[in-house]
Amino acid sequence: MLESRAISVVKPQNTMSSQPIYKVVFFNQGQVYELYVRSVYQSELMGFLEVEEFVFDERSKMIVDPGEEKLKAEFSSVKRSYIPLHSVVRIDEVEKEGVCKVTDVKGGNVTHLPFPSMAPGPKKTD
Repeated sequence: MLESRAISVVKPQNTMSSQPIYKVVFFNQGQVYELYVRSVYQSELMGFLEVEEFVFDERSKMIVDPGEEKLKAEFSSVKRSYIPLHSVVRIDEVEKEGVCKVTDVKGGNVTHLPFPSMAPGPKKTD
């Protein structure tokens, strides 16, 4: 079984909460996910980031956000998630959690580098 180690974070003395909250933004299947978690680790699986203890906004129980409800359902039975490092946009330590959301990637003037294909190449003949 793999064991993970927490990223050591130097916390400023003036933070209010006893446990930090991180906002993790990453790409997943043509969408940008924005999640709030309490634990972020560098995985022992090479090239992956581990996130766990998902935090969802419980303050607004009167107003239902369909995007956040979709994420709650998607991550309800997930103990720990492994995110490829090349998908991570940014990680911020925040004072309090916000609304988790999923947005579509809109076209822009930035072209992404192609990822290498995992398909076998042509066979060489001698």
